[in-house]
Amino acid sequence: MTIGYVTIGALDEAKSQAFYDAVFGEIGSERKFADGGWTGYGRRGEDGYDVFIVAKTANGEPARAGNGIMLAFKAKDKSEVEDAYKAGLGAGGTDEGAPGPRPADSKTFYGAYLRDPTGNKICVFCRP
Repeated sequence: MTIGYVTIGALDEAKSQAFYDAVFGEIGSERKFADGGWTGYGRRGEDGYDVFIVAKTANGEPARAGNGIMLAFKAKDKSEVEDAYKAGLGAGGTDEGAPGPRPADSKTFYGAYLRDPTGNKICVFCRP
């Protein structure tokens, strides 16, 4: 299965942009567009369809983080995981688990967990 794109809601567009610009900048991705309350991100240097979108809600109601929903983004190595975690905290994110191995999940999994300014939970991970 290949996911075409993911869209999550944002309470504050500017805060969400600052958070994802910082986190994604550390793992080889960049902002591709920002227009009309929609901000799209994709791999740096690629012109393909944006795979991650942060947006105001379509129904005008406040965005809410989903209970039990977490999105994970792959980093090249431990250094990228650690840099993305620090960048996310510095850009308004909150800690949900410092960088480190997660042996209960896998002998090779190394990840960090954050919540964005809206409360959406993300993981940045690698398998060194």
